[in-house]
Amino acid sequence: MSTSHTSRRRVASASTIRDGFAVLGVAIRREPWIFTLSTLGSLLFGALTVADAWVLGWATDNVVLPAFETGTTSTKGLIAILALFVGVAILRAVGIVARRLGAGVMQYRMQAHYRRAVTRQYLRLPMSWHQQHPTGQLLSNANADVEAAWAPIAPLPMAVGTVAMMVIAVAQMLLADLVMALVGLLVFPLVIVANIAFQRLQSPLMTRAQALRAEVSEVAHESFDGALVVKTLGREQEETARFAERAHQLRDVAVRAGRVRAAFDPALEALPNLGVLAVLSVGVWRVLNGQTDAGDVVTVAYLLTIVAFPIRSLGWLLGEFPRSVVGFERVGAVLAATGEMQYGGREIPAAHDGARLDVRHLAYRYDADQSLLEDLTFTVEPGRTVAVVGATASGKSTLTSLLVRLVDPVDGAVLVDGTDLRDLRAGALAEHVALVPQHTFLFDDTVRGNVTLGADVDDEQVWEALRTAQADGFVAGLPHGLDSRLGERGTTLSGGQRQRLSLARALVRRPRLLVMDDATSAVDPEVEARILAALRGFGSTILVVAYRKATIGLADEVVYLTDGHVSDQGTHTELLARSAGYADLVNAYEQDRAEAGDDEGAVTR
Repeated sequence: MSTSHTSRRRVASASTIRDGFAVLGVAIRREPWIFTLSTLGSLLFGALTVADAWVLGWATDNVVLPAFETGTTSTKGLIAILALFVGVAILRAVGIVARRLGAGVMQYRMQAHYRRAVTRQYLRLPMSWHQQHPTGQLLSNANADVEAAWAPIAPLPMAVGTVAMMVIAVAQMLLADLVMALVGLLVFPLVIVANIAFQRLQSPLMTRAQALRAEVSEVAHESFDGALVVKTLGREQEETARFAERAHQLRDVAVRAGRVRAAFDPALEALPNLGVLAVLSVGVWRVLNGQTDAGDVVTVAYLLTIVAFPIRSLGWLLGEFPRSVVGFERVGAVLAATGEMQYGGREIPAAHDGARLDVRHLAYRYDADQSLLEDLTFTVEPGRTVAVVGATASGKSTLTSLLVRLVDPVDGAVLVDGTDLRDLRAGALAEHVALVPQHTFLFDDTVRGNVTLGADVDDEQVWEALRTAQADGFVAGLPHGLDSRLGERGTTLSGGQRQRLSLARALVRRPRLLVMDDATSAVDPEVEARILAALRGFGSTILVVAYRKATIGLADEVVYLTDGHVSDQGTHTELLARSAGYADLVNAYEQDRAEAGDDEGAVTR
């Protein structure tokens, strides 16, 4: 191994230890009183563990040896030994309870705090940030990384207490017999060197293992989320192989880490025992020469066995640092992410009619070379229904995201009743505007829970929204009506039924502006016509992204988009007459349906 490589490993090891203590400092500053309680409990445990050695030495000199000399034991002596050992045991138990309880409460509080912080950050960050980060990674950040970051809290109080125990034990050894103490302490440098070697070998392995856990989580979530694609395209073996590759990498790293621990644990256990043998050998020789007492030999030997434990406990603490530092860095990257929505303090004036929508010179792009919308301008008057029509990649879905402020524009503004969306307070927009997306998401909850999402809405309002969305019929036919559970992602329903429940979810809040992104694409055209007719009497301003000619024809006005621009605007009839591109686009769907029908008839014949 080269000198430069060895130097880098030493620097990395020192950096990990420094960063690990820095992470613990965050926890201590946040929970100082709980840390103090657990540390005091650990100090009590350490002091009483050392006191066991004193009790053992006192009992040897004052009860056990006199009993061998006289052949009798006194009741008072036995009671004294019992009282001392029981008292020390009780106080040590109190220390253990305080140490473990404090460490546990501190650890779980820190985990809960950072899970909430990560979740709040996820909600603050715009959709553009979420689109750049896979869901599996986000789950790993909020779960595995948070747990790993605060794993060292569990052994921390013990390590602090056992350091004190080591200091007390060494002092007592030196006071008992200087020569035997020096002989026993010769084992310390060997134990320290073994621990350092263990950390240097183990740290990079644990760091890699933590990163691989996140990768395994990402692949697993992706495979489960795309189960339909995997199964319908027969890619089970390929997905299994992709997951197995990461799982095997994690297994191999974990096995290597286990081998390192298996090699060092016996050595770390054996070194103190070798020290005890050396102390006993020297101690017997000194007792035979009258240079010390048997009680002192027992005391020093026992203290040496317990003094190795603090070094091991520090090893446990340091062993958690690599995972902790990696986890904290990954969580910190989420918390430090920029781009969260900025809010003002304004409100949209309360009203019962539809809202006025103004889109002014709107521009949006993912990067400098990919412009999705450019100088987009149009107005929707209160109570009107406007259809947005355009070919694929013309910017329709991006426009709907801007209208409900899932993302902010690069330039221009969206105004509702004359108020820029960026000037509104957090939550104000949702009180007036609702989006019905093309791809619906239903929770594993009841129909009522999926429609209300916890809002204070009575069943009469729920049924009214279901009737408007033409969903009341199939909901009434479910075994338990509004109390029927829908299964994960609403798998018990058809695509059209899921879309209608998604629409009812928006309508139950009685929005003044309803934005529908092809929200009835899976619904039968006849049912869709009834939905749009019912929406006209709902009183909301409606902007609908549409493809079907019948749907577009029901709108009061049409905004025709091409390449992120408003190519034309007017009624459906006007655009058919003056825009060839528009006519070709809206007729294409009907032509495709007709051709599909002819093909089906030919096959039947």
